[in-house]
Amino acid sequence: MNINTPKEVKLIIDTFYKNNFEAFMVGGCVRDILLGNLPKDYDITTSAKPEITISLFDKTIPTGLKHGTVTVLINNEPYEVTTYRTEGKYIDNRRPSSVDFVTDIKEDLSRRDFTINSLAYNQKVGLIDYFNGTDDIKNKIIRCVGNADKRFKEDALRMLRAVRFSCQLNFDIEENTYTAIKNNYKLIKNISSERIRDELCKILISENPSKGLEILRDTKLLEIILPEINALYNFSPKCTNHNRNIFAHTLKVIDNTENDLLLRLSALFHDVGKLNTLTPLNNGTFYGFPGHCLEGSIMVKKILSRLRFDNNTIKVISKLIEHHLVLNATTMPTKYEVKILLNEMGVNNINLLFSLQRADINSLDNPKVFLEKVKYTENLVNEIINNREPLIIKDLNISGGDLISNLNLKPGKILGDVLNHLLNIVLEKPDLNSKETLLTLAKNFLNKEEE
Repeated sequence: MNINTPKEVKLIIDTFYKNNFEAFMVGGCVRDILLGNLPKDYDITTSAKPEITISLFDKTIPTGLKHGTVTVLINNEPYEVTTYRTEGKYIDNRRPSSVDFVTDIKEDLSRRDFTINSLAYNQKVGLIDYFNGTDDIKNKIIRCVGNADKRFKEDALRMLRAVRFSCQLNFDIEENTYTAIKNNYKLIKNISSERIRDELCKILISENPSKGLEILRDTKLLEIILPEINALYNFSPKCTNHNRNIFAHTLKVIDNTENDLLLRLSALFHDVGKLNTLTPLNNGTFYGFPGHCLEGSIMVKKILSRLRFDNNTIKVISKLIEHHLVLNATTMPTKYEVKILLNEMGVNNINLLFSLQRADINSLDNPKVFLEKVKYTENLVNEIINNREPLIIKDLNISGGDLISNLNLKPGKILGDVLNHLLNIVLEKPDLNSKETLLTLAKNFLNKEEE
């Protein structure tokens, strides 16, 4: 089998062979090429120890010498080169207690997670496939190398990786591997929030996010990593507007979204507040969820903080969930109300809100009237933006310095109160946004404050 090898990768491999060492492309890049996909990066494994690798190339970075990894720079592009290795007993289902460098590539490949990732190739030797990874690629199977139970006990994150690869590649998880995940799901507690977060994000932006979440639920991994979402499973109260299973509805909304991480995270958590706000209506005949958007926005801050998301991501998703619900489809919002919404969401995120609303609405039996309201709101937003109508304090034709010099104000709370008052007026009546008019309005406000 002849696999196309980038010239930079071939240069690295040939350099090792010229110096009496072996080297191969390895892992995901070989898998992706066999699948007909362009690899995102190329990893190389070699019989040479790290210090030899450093000596053979002009530009290197000692990325992880303890684990045998050196980054080689060719034309300013990084290539990870790792020495063949075996690993000692794993600590806390996360990391090996020791790493031993070896000279046999089979030993190195035997420690890897899945057969489809245990492939190696160079043009000199050809494809090395000790564990039938090519067969599993053909049959669209995710299978552990060797004993699945042992693989997951070594590193419990591999359970989430199995789910992620299943979603990304649309492969099925082999029966023994799937059973081992079910048997070892509690070990995920030993994995850091950051590593769990990264795999969860990859599942969400895969081509099959709902498939991944269903596997997470069925294997009980979801019960540990996202108990708030797991609690929505089979939660189907009789409601005035629907009787949907909230978990199934959540999956449908996710599948309705474009492939954007912020959008899919928002879709995942958009109804997370419903369980906490379940309220009987009509003497218990039906139920409602008053305030579930606000409750969900509060809950998601805690959940995403627990998973170590950055503050901006948390802020945006919280706002998307707070404003996602579209009600009273026959009553259209005023321009002032839309400006308040635009102020809350920000110009950069308002279209994410419309996408989330459409994804949610399209899961309804009769979405048309609600979609019309979203479109109406979207048109108003575009009009406001295109006309450059004032939206925030800096858009006012007056500054804090103007108020200080003209009205003898001092910096502090009162100055902020005046500016916010003026903004609120201008949001509703943009034609009042002139310096003279704003000064008059500010004086009137201050006089009322003094009464």
